[in-house]
Amino acid sequence: MTVRPIVRYPDARLRLPAEPVVDFDDELGTLVTDLIDTMRDAPGIGITAPHIGSARRVVVIELPGADGVRVYVNPEILQASQEMIRHEEGSISMPGVTEEVERHAKLSVRYRDPDGNERSEDTEGLLAVCLQHEIDQLDGMFWIHRLSRLKRERLIKRYEKLARR
Repeated sequence: MTVRPIVRYPDARLRLPAEPVVDFDDELGTLVTDLIDTMRDAPGIGITAPHIGSARRVVVIELPGADGVRVYVNPEILQASQEMIRHEEGSISMPGVTEEVERHAKLSVRYRDPDGNERSEDTEGLLAVCLQHEIDQLDGMFWIHRLSRLKRERLIKRYEKLARR
């Protein structure tokens, strides 16, 4: 079990777009295992490689009551529903604060599994929200930038206050 240090907000690495994975090798397998261990230790329900300082397009999600861990390498959204939902979001890179964010209710995504096989999936609800949140992170968009400026500033102040304790 390898729990890696988590990159904390406002680290500039959280705003950088991640690079596509081109080698589906043992190193990728180790990264995926480390992501799972780190996410569970945090604890969280989703994590990306940039959260642990690796600028690669890898997402790991494990939802409560779901059928295990899901790994998305080089994920991309193919289609998003017009219907929107609001869900409470947070980040392991900014622990202790959450806020409601509006996201698409349903998605179609294409990605590769850790062995390099191309996959596609239709998602909805919490899984769709998590995928949008994590793909945003891979694109260098930290989740708080989906909030209004006022909400974002209040949230940052709350986080800074918690971090001082």
